Amino acid sequence: MVSEPSPHPGPDRPDGPDGPGGLGPRDEGPLDAYSRVVSAVARDLTPRVAGLHVRHHGRDGAGSAVTFTSDGFLLTNAHVVGGARGGQAAFADGTTTSFTVVGTDPLSDLAVVRADGDTPGPVTLGDSDDLVVGQLVVAVGNPLGLAGSVTAGVVSGLGRSLPARSGSAVRMIEDVIQTDAALNPGNSGGALADSTGRVVGVNTAVAGIGLGLAVPINTTTRRIIGALMRDGRVRRAYLGVVAAPVPVPAALRPRLAQRQAVRIAEVVPASPAARAGLRAGDLVLTAGGAPVTHAQGLQRLMFAEAIGRPLPITVLRNGALVDVIAEPVELRAEPA
Repeated sequence: MVSEPSPHPGPDRPDGPDGPGGLGPRDEGPLDAYSRVVSAVARDLTPRVAGLHVRHHGRDGAGSAVTFTSDGFLLTNAHVVGGARGGQAAFADGTTTSFTVVGTDPLSDLAVVRADGDTPGPVTLGDSDDLVVGQLVVAVGNPLGLAGSVTAGVVSGLGRSLPARSGSAVRMIEDVIQTDAALNPGNSGGALADSTGRVVGVNTAVAGIGLGLAVPINTTTRRIIGALMRDGRVRRAYLGVVAAPVPVPAALRPRLAQRQAVRIAEVVPASPAARAGLRAGDLVLTAGGAPVTHAQGLQRLMFAEAIGRPLPITVLRNGALVDVIAEPVELRAEPA
């Protein structure tokens, strides 16, 4: 983890107003403080972010990956490795090593690979749930084949959704981080870090000019990463709803004792949700006995242990509380 930058000037800086920029040691502006933070994060993370090269079905692919364990596991995007079984990783110091794909999960756009040779020490994974809009973030990756590139910006949006597909299965990646840190092809799989150097996201997409997206590092993605390391895949339960977080109407908050809930926008026909009697427009308050205050509240339940088990759900419908029991089934995701 990167320590906070020192507020004291460097030893070579002149004491008087004739120093660089005409600033004395007690006169350093906010840009200098900003620069010290960004350069410290870059110095710590750049050696730990690799450039990946893969070849699958005669086509070359490239991206980035982040070393996150001391024994050679790297985290990247599923779309970076595609269907490849391995490839080459190159680090900023010129070291190269082959790697093997351990597991991919196109529905979260995450993949885990393992280097066959030595790797730098791991990054520190943070928690994207602690981010706030306007917070400084630093992106490290290998855009356009330029190794060890660093850009910085702010968190420009939180709670975004990004569709992901595996065969005919489609899932929304929830709580995606939006940033204005410049991202380009090749940044995918690289690190998005906070000002202390903790990696809070995996850069995944360039959404437009001045707009990038990153898969968050949070409780849900940590479970996905663990499953990929252990099993090479993620078994998911399937409920069959499309939902979005909404505020609970102010008049109902005292009665319901929560300020946020999730509104069902669509119920897939013949799905477990449809069989349980859930309807579009229902306001989901609790699932499995726990409050549902954001989209992750449902998605965090949709893992292997929920398959085939009764899931009690309480919704608000036309001003009345309605209890249903759904039984999620296993999501069958065909290879892309």
